[in-house]
Amino acid sequence: MEQRQFGNTDMRVSVLGFGGYEIAMKGKEKTVKEVQQLLSTALENGVNVLDTASSYNSSEALIGAAVSHRRKDYYLFSKLGEGTSVGLPYPDWDVRNVRPSIERSLRNLKTDYLDLLLIHSCSEDVLRQGELIEAVQRLKKEGLARYIGYSGDSTAALYAVRTNVFDALQTSLNLADQEAIELTLDEAAQRSMGVIAKRPVTNVVWEREGTENAPDVYVKRMKKLDYPFAQADSDSMIEMSLRFAITYPQVHTAIVGTTNPKHLLENVMSASKGKLSDGDLHLIRSRWKEAREPAWAGLK
Repeated sequence: MEQRQFGNTDMRVSVLGFGGYEIAMKGKEKTVKEVQQLLSTALENGVNVLDTASSYNSSEALIGAAVSHRRKDYYLFSKLGEGTSVGLPYPDWDVRNVRPSIERSLRNLKTDYLDLLLIHSCSEDVLRQGELIEAVQRLKKEGLARYIGYSGDSTAALYAVRTNVFDALQTSLNLADQEAIELTLDEAAQRSMGVIAKRPVTNVVWEREGTENAPDVYVKRMKKLDYPFAQADSDSMIEMSLRFAITYPQVHTAIVGTTNPKHLLENVMSASKGKLSDGDLHLIRSRWKEAREPAWAGLK
């Protein structure tokens, strides 16, 4: 598994990271034993980034119970920002939630620190108020989070990058979501920020099209993009999308969630093939530039 230097930090991260949302989906939550087997497989195959969030139901608790005994084997990324909807006393983005949120995350994850704490997709207006940024800076100063970052897209992500405060940016990048290539990736690289690609497999919309769970934004975009390879089997589409995201040298790790050990190993194999050919990259970027609409911003 290729590793890349994560910006100006001391972390060398695997190009494939594990996303912790799906293991705790309501009604489909995995057991601690299942998560332990899944994460052990990930770690043993070179994946050293585990990405979760305080709002991902029981994800943090499952990860903590499953692999906290081997804490030095992985980098732990989590996020905060939500409020009463996840059992905190104040509304979303209220600065008074910051400390209780990370303290709860650390308890659930059974650790004394996060390697990276991300503000989770708040608006540019909230960022401009400054209090939330100052609060996470204090957590970094205290050592509860070794590094801090912002997770989001579009102008909010650009503002976050230009504050010169954050160590990392997590932003959408895939076959149907390419705004970051022109908007934020180079700006982040100029500041030696670590960059995390989220949704790198395009939410696997080709498997959910026509179902009630299909994310309509990506479904509509993929129809209009009409890539020549769009009729390929799902595994090939996943590989193409994942490798597209990690083709960009500004990207250091791409986060993919799964509950299936077989799919996890397939993702490892795809990531291990590295960047796309120049021809495939040109094809994807050309179709995007031809078909994209002005409203095709990053998907929050």
